[in-house]
Amino acid sequence: MVSLPIFIILLGVMVCISNLTTVPWNIEPTGQSMATLTDDTKVTFDNPSGRTLPVRGAYEVDERYVTLNMTDDGELTDEPGAQGKANKDGIQAIRVLIRAPRNAPGARPGVVFMHGAGFGTCDNSFGDVASDMASAGFVTAVIDKPVWNTTDVTRDYPASAKAYDQVIDYLRAQNDVDAAKVGIYATSESTWISSYLLQDDPNIAFQILLSPMVFSPRQSLGFFITQDFTLVGANKGYQSIVQRVFSADTALFGLTNLDLDTLRPVAYAVPTYVAYGSKDVMTAQVDGVRAILDNAHKAGNWNVTIRSYPVANHVLRLGDESQAGTPFADAYVDDLIDWAVGTSAGLTQTSEKAGGTDLYQSVGLPGALKPRRAGTIYGVILHAAVMLLLLASIVLSLVALGRRASADIRWRRDRREAKRAGMPVPRRPEVLGFVHGFGNALLTLTLTTLATLLIFGAGLGQVIMGVVRLAWGGAPTETPGVMYWSWPVIQVVSVLVLWAWSRVFMHLIEVASIRGLIQLPPRRESVRDIVTGTDPVLASTRLGRILFWLVAFTMLCILLVFAFWGLFVY
Repeated sequence: MVSLPIFIILLGVMVCISNLTTVPWNIEPTGQSMATLTDDTKVTFDNPSGRTLPVRGAYEVDERYVTLNMTDDGELTDEPGAQGKANKDGIQAIRVLIRAPRNAPGARPGVVFMHGAGFGTCDNSFGDVASDMASAGFVTAVIDKPVWNTTDVTRDYPASAKAYDQVIDYLRAQNDVDAAKVGIYATSESTWISSYLLQDDPNIAFQILLSPMVFSPRQSLGFFITQDFTLVGANKGYQSIVQRVFSADTALFGLTNLDLDTLRPVAYAVPTYVAYGSKDVMTAQVDGVRAILDNAHKAGNWNVTIRSYPVANHVLRLGDESQAGTPFADAYVDDLIDWAVGTSAGLTQTSEKAGGTDLYQSVGLPGALKPRRAGTIYGVILHAAVMLLLLASIVLSLVALGRRASADIRWRRDRREAKRAGMPVPRRPEVLGFVHGFGNALLTLTLTTLATLLIFGAGLGQVIMGVVRLAWGGAPTETPGVMYWSWPVIQVVSVLVLWAWSRVFMHLIEVASIRGLIQLPPRRESVRDIVTGTDPVLASTRLGRILFWLVAFTMLCILLVFAFWGLFVY
């Protein structure tokens, strides 16, 4: 009669929170595909004059370095900067590795390479493809990624675009470069930057987009994580975590990059070569190609070439990119060089615009995804409170253990002295003084809740590691393990823990009722006995009572965290 209503109330609160924090999530249609016009990825051009066009390996390659000092708004300065990160004045010394074809006649077309995610340098990025393009007659420039003092989540994309444009202007000013034929090679994250670059500099001659993200970071990353959670074999419940994470209103914390408006016609107004790999698990390829073509056509550009390569991953490599020396897809480099050579020469393409393996997209783009301010504020407050409560519980538990150890030492000493003096042995002192079994109940429920939290962390951790392996080109495991069975187990255990807590609270009410504490007015002598510890309901010491309520509230807040992430949605 008492514990059941308490259980229903607790469960009702958890279920309501899980449903209120649920994010509308439309990833239909699933299993989309787009057929290419030919399986052949080769790019050919009409060459009526019959002139010889350079190919990979036509020239030896010379290399040289130059350093450009740039402020954190992407402007050049004469003041020296620091390499890797900006100095105290916000100036980064950006090294540029320029590769040029040796003894190539006339002014050559140029290409500036734009980094994807991470902190690449001119020495460890694009070395093979930049050298290959230089051997085909291009002057290529690979730079240290302009990051200044930002992180992956605070990256300044408009300033980065200005920095890359400074390098483009530097190439244009070189005697061996045709200023009207400098293009860009952008991959992954930098395809957001290239959108700003094309707005700032419409004179970019052409662009090669490798696995372009196309849509806003919120939509692109939401798609990527949702799809990969499914591919690695994670329980569908874990997708609710993706929904809640990518509905966060990060603008509350000054982070506005999730909602960048980069999908504009001007970003596709120049000749464009788009390359995807069939094993790329990070990009919405079907929706992406549709959006690229739509925006290019709005800009009056019909020179868009799409190529899709079998077995290749997000960076068009064959195999796991985390392993050194992973090669490009077989024909990718030759195809893009042929395209760049013919496009720079102003020739008319004769091969099909869309070639290679058919494009496939397992889930739809979450286009309706938007920030939810109320849920974000609640989630931040809840998680911050849980961390503080856990810290306070740990500190108070350590204090209790310290007092227990100190009391035991004194008691053993007093017992020895009493025995030697022939006096009665003193009773062991009570540090916490739990009564009516509440101490054991608190310990059991705390260990159960923390074990459930550990299982939750292990399952989520396994999902994240699986997604990372997929992103690097690895294969998903055939036995998902914890990431699959942990979700339903946590759901069941959480309900059982709620039932156990309802029984504990019922027992508290029962004991308090016997003491006359819940009658109006409360029995005076009972209140006095509880305060003095003579006849306690919960514990005979103040430390015990405080520890019980602090730990109990902390464990219930952990269940609220489970509810926030959707574990009480059935």
